[in-house]
Amino acid sequence: MNRAGLIEFVRARGLAVVATRTPDGDPEAALVGITATERGELVFDTSRRSRKYANLQADQRVAVVIGWDDELTVQIEGNGDEPSGDDRQRCLEAYFAQYPDGRDRTKDPDIAHIRIKVGWLRYSDYRPESFVIEEASLD
Repeated sequence: MNRAGLIEFVRARGLAVVATRTPDGDPEAALVGITATERGELVFDTSRRSRKYANLQADQRVAVVIGWDDELTVQIEGNGDEPSGDDRQRCLEAYFAQYPDGRDRTKDPDIAHIRIKVGWLRYSDYRPESFVIEEASLD
């Protein structure tokens, strides 16, 4: 899967399970609405009071699973941050294109937008007629 394929896959599905680690190393996971920027970064919003936000402040490493319908899935590992300046605006534009109601949530000062820079991914198609597993790194 290349960058364009990842972007299309993420945008078509719109949901992901995001896994983070507590400062003690315990795993935590949450379902989030997600999209991809034109650069292939992933973006979601969350409350600054959420466990995932606190976890990402302590450890930026994150794992993501997108897709489960039709036996197609992408697993991702990368780093999450809260972008600022032009990067934030670019990420917000991508997020609002997928989730127009996200504009209303930004009025809440408790809402943060998280960007995940994808490092590694595995695309898996488990359908018998088209079985394939591909691994890639995005720079």
